[in-house]
Amino acid sequence: MAARGLPLYVATLLTGLLECVGFAGVLFGWTSLVFVFKTEHYFENLCEPQAGPLGNDTGVDEGCKAQDARFSLIFTLASFMNNFMTFPAGYVFDRFKTTVARLIAIFLYTSATLIIAFTTADSAPLLFLAMPMLTVGGILFLITNLQIGNLFGKHRSTIITLYNGAFDSSSAVFLIIKLLHGLDIKLMHSFIFISICSIWHVARTFLLMPRGHIPYPLPPSYSYGLCARDSPTMTEKQIAEQKCRELQSKEFLPSKEEISGPAQQQGSGSFWSYALSWRFAWHLMWLSVIQLWHYLFIGILNSMLTRLARNTELVSTYTDAFAITQFFGILCAPWNGLLMDLLKQKYQRDAKKTGTSDASVALCSTVPSLALTSLLCLGFAICASVRSLPLQYVTFVLQVISRSFLYGGNAAFLTLAFPSEHFGKLFGLVMALSAIVSLLQFPIFTLIEGPLQSNPDYVNVVLVLAILLTFIHPFRVYRECRAQRKAPSTAL
Repeated sequence: MAARGLPLYVATLLTGLLECVGFAGVLFGWTSLVFVFKTEHYFENLCEPQAGPLGNDTGVDEGCKAQDARFSLIFTLASFMNNFMTFPAGYVFDRFKTTVARLIAIFLYTSATLIIAFTTADSAPLLFLAMPMLTVGGILFLITNLQIGNLFGKHRSTIITLYNGAFDSSSAVFLIIKLLHGLDIKLMHSFIFISICSIWHVARTFLLMPRGHIPYPLPPSYSYGLCARDSPTMTEKQIAEQKCRELQSKEFLPSKEEISGPAQQQGSGSFWSYALSWRFAWHLMWLSVIQLWHYLFIGILNSMLTRLARNTELVSTYTDAFAITQFFGILCAPWNGLLMDLLKQKYQRDAKKTGTSDASVALCSTVPSLALTSLLCLGFAICASVRSLPLQYVTFVLQVISRSFLYGGNAAFLTLAFPSEHFGKLFGLVMALSAIVSLLQFPIFTLIEGPLQSNPDYVNVVLVLAILLTFIHPFRVYRECRAQRKAPSTAL
């Protein structure tokens, strides 16, 4: 890292963290925003046939299932877009580069916040448009910021996981909006302020971000933004040269020859050979099941707390507690990457004695992370299934740790288990397919509120059993690692 570029790199890093914490993943603070929307009587007209006798003295209408269903549907669509649009958003970033991708993100994000700002109870259906736009804009903010890790060499993985943690922590923004609303600051004013912050996003785009992509490894005297000295032609040439070296860099990803499986004998296989492999299929199942439970929990949390607390003040207190725990996602995320880095170093020392390939070592380092993520989610699901209000504090802690491990572990596994040239496509594919699975959250919510008469016990049992199946994935990867120690090639 060039010393003269260090202040610029640090400024980019810190402002990027601020951007991700303040804007990128605000959707996952949905529970806090729903509380505000209910206070402002959004979709309350759906409750009119059930109002009156079904309401209680605390002001909480336990019979308003139609209102909860509408909010659940909005979150389902927005969370679906959060994953499904990762693939096209990544394509936009790859094809049109940083500046264009960020300008699209700013347009979507600003439009969404302005729509929410001027939405009232009468125009509440506009949330079906605004929340997906907000989500896609946030994803583009995250994607364009992840490349900042390339500026810091060997600390690249730590920075990337830190940004993913910042994405998780941004859900606390809606808690701030909820607290301000309690101080009589209107929802419109809060979202207008967020819209005005787009000026800062634009300034950062042109002053502290590259027009193209940040290469890895970093070329000497690399500069960008306001401090850029090289001509665009020279910069692109340097980036192209670095990309060639990137594929051969063992610090970044395993080379083609080191990938385990049949491709090891005849070079790297085709994209479809990996996309249709058992290794990818089980990883997709692992991600989809755990993610579905997380999305379902966030989507139904407000209605669940309403049933358990039966008191508006208690619902508000637990909603705040959930949002506060989300903020600590930025502290939880790097531990997963650190765990894999330490295990990889240990296995590399052992590999020198046994002659195990670097790719096998990298794959083995993912097993504890995969298993620990499943274990955390299992504990989270069991606690959430128990009808005990105080126990939900434990649920909130396990949820934020589990989610932080989930997405970092997903990206790390795809990085280490498949060839580098297929990473982008496989990452986009697994996120898109898992997004389709996440759509099940709304039918599940409808099942709970309808035929099951607000009794989620049967659904919880089925989902806990499904989470138990996710342990098959780390077990299969462990068996592959053992097989690779005995034989040079193992089927995917």
